Amino acid sequence: MPAQAKLDAVKKLTEKLKDAKALVFVDYKGISVNEDTELRKNARELKVEYFVAKNRLMRIALKEVGIEADFDDLLEGSTSFAVGYEDGVAPSKLIYEFGNKLKDKLIIKGGMVDAERVDVNTVKALAKLPSREELLGQVAYGLLSPVRMLAVALTNVAGQKETEAPAAE
Repeated sequence: MPAQAKLDAVKKLTEKLKDAKALVFVDYKGISVNEDTELRKNARELKVEYFVAKNRLMRIALKEVGIEADFDDLLEGSTSFAVGYEDGVAPSKLIYEFGNKLKDKLIIKGGMVDAERVDVNTVKALAKLPSREELLGQVAYGLLSPVRMLAVALTNVAGQKETEAPAAE
């Protein structure tokens, strides 16, 4: 790769990393073209960018962005990356679920959340979290539950008063 092409590649990686909320390092050995196409399609739907880059260039880009954590052990062998710009959990979910589907073809090496290194277990734990919409639904249900219980109680009290009123006459 000519020097200018490498500089351009590092610049592109740096731009991607500047806005990243989360990054998952993936070992992608043995993935077929069809599986890769499906993975990229799913990534686009989740607003996650999935790409392959040279380990050395990614190492340089991480340093240029100012990330102090050491990712050298993750940047060995075949490595692809899933980057989330809006949702910090989406890349973990994508790779975890797709990795389970493909068995040993996609293996999570580790990750980064808010410029901090996280291990494989943390990435998997993030992947198992409910989605933002599910969490918002749970919060809304929790907020509406007391109101609903009050409405049921008032309805029951009103019903009791109606049944007591004719008996008193």
